Amino acid sequence: MMTRRLFRLLSKTDKLRYHRISNTSDCTSLYMLTSCLSTKSFQERNILLMGPPGAGKTSVGRILSNRLRMPVIDIDDDVLEKTWGVTVAEKLAQVGGERFIDEEGRAVCSFSASGCVISLSGSNPLHSDAMRHLKRSGIALYLDVDTEDIVERLCRMKVNRIVGQDAGISLREILKYRKQFYEKWLDARVFCGRGDTVEEVAEKVVRVLDKYQDSESETYISTRSQRLASNGNVKFFSDVAVEGLAPDGGVYVPNKGFPKLEPSEWIRLADISYPERALVILEKCIHPLDIAPSELRLLVNRAYGQNFASKSVAPVKHLAEDQYILELFHGPTASFKDLALQLMPQLFAHCLPQMCNYLILVATSGDTGSAVLSGFSNLRESDRQRIGVLVFFPEQGVSVIQKLQMTGFKGDNTRSVSIFSDFDFCQRTIKRMFGDSRLAGHFAVEYATVLSTANSINWARLLPQVVYHSSAYLDLLRDGVVKFGQPIDVCVPTGNFGNAMSAVYAKQLGVPIRNIICATNHNCVVSDFICTGQYDLRGRKLMLSNSPAIDILKASNLERFLHYASGGDGKLVRDLFVSLEKEQRFTVSEDLLRTIRQDVQAGWCSEDDCLTTIQEVHSKTGYVMDTHTAVAKSVADRLHDKACPIVLCSTAHFGKFAPAVLKALQCPDIPHEPLKQLDALCGIAGQELMHQTLYESVRERASYSHTVCEPEFSVLTDEVESMIHDSFMKVR
Repeated sequence: MMTRRLFRLLSKTDKLRYHRISNTSDCTSLYMLTSCLSTKSFQERNILLMGPPGAGKTSVGRILSNRLRMPVIDIDDDVLEKTWGVTVAEKLAQVGGERFIDEEGRAVCSFSASGCVISLSGSNPLHSDAMRHLKRSGIALYLDVDTEDIVERLCRMKVNRIVGQDAGISLREILKYRKQFYEKWLDARVFCGRGDTVEEVAEKVVRVLDKYQDSESETYISTRSQRLASNGNVKFFSDVAVEGLAPDGGVYVPNKGFPKLEPSEWIRLADISYPERALVILEKCIHPLDIAPSELRLLVNRAYGQNFASKSVAPVKHLAEDQYILELFHGPTASFKDLALQLMPQLFAHCLPQMCNYLILVATSGDTGSAVLSGFSNLRESDRQRIGVLVFFPEQGVSVIQKLQMTGFKGDNTRSVSIFSDFDFCQRTIKRMFGDSRLAGHFAVEYATVLSTANSINWARLLPQVVYHSSAYLDLLRDGVVKFGQPIDVCVPTGNFGNAMSAVYAKQLGVPIRNIICATNHNCVVSDFICTGQYDLRGRKLMLSNSPAIDILKASNLERFLHYASGGDGKLVRDLFVSLEKEQRFTVSEDLLRTIRQDVQAGWCSEDDCLTTIQEVHSKTGYVMDTHTAVAKSVADRLHDKACPIVLCSTAHFGKFAPAVLKALQCPDIPHEPLKQLDALCGIAGQELMHQTLYESVRERASYSHTVCEPEFSVLTDEVESMIHDSFMKVR
C-alpha cells in the first residue's frame, strides 16, 4: 500500500516537486522526497523527535521506545556528551552559542542509526547539514508544544538560558525565533494542547505516525458513490483539488469525515493568529504526502500574509446584545470568497501534474468571479503560463461594482464573459461541459488542456472556509465571550449552501456550534427545503434582488449536506439529484428531514426587510452592513432563541452594493456613477471604513468593456476554446 501510494504521488505531485527541486540548489525538499520514497519499511526508519528545550522530547522518546519496541537515542546524552567527553552545558560554556551549534552539527553528521526513536537537541534544527543527514534515514516530527507550557517547565527545571539566546533576549523571543527552523524541517506536526502531559503528547505522536504511515487512509469519494472506489480509482486530496467535479456528477467529500480537535487544542488555538490557526486546521485535513506541512505553511502565508486589509484577516465584532459580526470582507475583492480563493489557487497549482494545461471554468452570481480572478492572477509566472481562468456571470444579475471588479482583470490567464441569462444557466452549462466527454477529448487532444473548476463544488475551495467559522469561535473564546464548550449559533446568508456546509464541517471538527441558520432572500428554495423537505424548482424563476450573491436556485453544496445527513447514502443522494435534473424536484423522508433539522434552521426575508434592517442597525449602532449581512441579521432576529451568542457572517463589504445600501440609509440623491456612490458611503460611514482596494479597483476600471454572450451552449464552448487558444497556444 505504501509503495504504490508513493509512486502514485511521484507521478503527480512529487514529480512536479522533483522537477522544481532538481533545478535549484535547495536540497531540503529533495531529501524529504527521497526519504518518503525510500524502499525501506517504516520500522527501519528513525523517528526524529524535534522541538525546543522543554518540549518533552526525551520523556516522550522513552515512552515511544516502550510502545513501539524501538531503541531510543537521546542526542544530548548518547551522541554529544560521548563525542565531547563533557556535558552539553560545559561545552556551551566553553565555546559559546555560535560555535556550539557548529560543533554540535559536525558531531551529529558523524552519527548514524536506523530503526530508532531519536530525541534531537533543541538546537539541532539550526544546523542544516545535520538535519539533512538525519532526515536521510528518518521522519521528523515536530512536538509543537504551547510556549507557556515550555516556559513553565524550563523554570521548574531552572533553565533560564538556551543555545543562541543572547543577553537582553527573553526566553519567549528565542522560542519564537526557533519555531521557523522546526517548521522548516518537519515531516509532520504533533500539535499539543495547552497543559498536555508527556503521556498525552506520546499518544498524539503515535496517532500522527499511524496517519503518516497509512497513506491511503485519507481518501475522497463522490457524494453519489455507494462505496469506496476500487484501488485503481482511489482519490486523494491532490486528485480532488485538480478535478473539482466527480466523474459521476457528484461532488467529493472525505471518505472518513473530519478529524476532531481536542478541547485543549482549541484553547491553545485561541491565542494565535489566523494564518497559524489555518495551518494547524488544514494540516489536520490534508495528508502530508499530498502537501508537505513545510510547503503548506508557505502556501498559507502567501494567501493570508499581506493580502488582507485587517491584520486579523477575519475579525469578529460585537454588534448588539448577543449578536456578533464575523467580517469576511477584508480580502482584496471585499467578499468572503477571498478567504478561500486566496489559498485555493495555491493548493491547485501545487497539486497539478506537469504534463497538461488547465482551464478553470467558473460560474458566479457575483463575488466568486472577482475572487477567483484575483487569486489565480497572483500565482507565480510559471503557474500562470499553464493555468487559465474563464468566468461566466449573468449580465443583469450582478451589481455594477461587482461587474467592474470582474471585467477589470486583463491578465494573460484571466478573462470574464457575461451571459444574457441567470447564474443557474451559467452553472448548468459548465456542468454540462464537464460531462461532455467528446468536448473534453477535443480540448485534451487539440490543446493538451484539461477543464477544472474553482466554484465551491471543488473541495480545495470549500475546505479553507471551514477555518473562518472555527476562527470566529476562537475569537469569542479568546475575548472571554464564551468558555470552551459553551455553544454558539451561526447565521449564514446562503444561496449555494457552501458557506453553510463549511460551518457544518467546522462543527464536525469540534467547534461547539449548536445551530446553523441558513438565511435566504426571496429566492428561498433552500429555506423552503429545510422547512418542508421538498426541493421544488417547478415554476420557480430566479428573481433579481439586492443581495445578488445568493440569487441561486440550484444549491450544489446541498448535495454534500444530504450525503452527510444521510450517513453517506450515495445511492439516495444520486437518486435525489437525478430526480432534480429530470423532474425539477425531490422530497426527502420525514426521518431525514428530522436529521437535517438537528443541524440547520432556515428562513428568508423580503427586499423591504433587508433594507429596513440596514437602516435600523445603522440607526441603533452606527454599523453599516451590506445587503447579504442584512439578510442574515433579519432572519436571525426572527429565528434565534437567544440561548447563546450568535455569529452573523458578513459576507461582503457594504461598498459592493452601494446603491441598495444608500437607498436603505435614505440617502436623498443617490449618484449614478459607482465611484461617487462609494464617496457618498464614505460620507456616511467614514473614510476609514471604506475598503481601499475596492475603491481603487472601481476608480481604475470604470471604462473597461467586456464580452456579452447569448445563452447558448455552443456559444459558451466557443468562448472556452478561444480562451484556451489565447492562453496556451500563443508563442510567449
